[in-house]
Amino acid sequence: MRCPYCGYEDSKVIDTRPADEGRTIKRRRECLKCQKRFTTFEKVERQPILVIKKDNRREEFDRSKILNGIIKACQKRPVSIEQMNKIVDEIENEIYNSMRDEISSREIGEMVMEKLKKLDEISYVRFASVYRQFKDINTFIEELQKLLTEKIE
Repeated sequence: MRCPYCGYEDSKVIDTRPADEGRTIKRRRECLKCQKRFTTFEKVERQPILVIKKDNRREEFDRSKILNGIIKACQKRPVSIEQMNKIVDEIENEIYNSMRDEISSREIGEMVMEKLKKLDEISYVRFASVYRQFKDINTFIEELQKLLTEKIE
């Protein structure tokens, strides 16, 4: 591993620990030339999954798009970035564990809404209003009524 300080090509591993709930290996290294220490992370390279968009275009899965949508939905809500990242991690794991090569953006959106509904109802409604492209106040009210009905049951 190349030293980020002096560029020397060789280093030794001082410490190795699992990180990110075992999905990543964190290694503490020391440069054999300048003796400075630095940290590296190893992660299993996953097979790319394609997302099928509404217009049937395909693009590579990008977890940051999900996170950005969740962040917008959760603005000024009592939802921490850790909770948001946890949702994205769960969705990403579900997608990769499904062993599929492709998934529709609709399915991903539904997964996000299901997770947000359990976490924060206001964030859920915000996300749903954009995701489902509410056309008017009646559509918005219908979604709220569904949410209230589910809550009563």
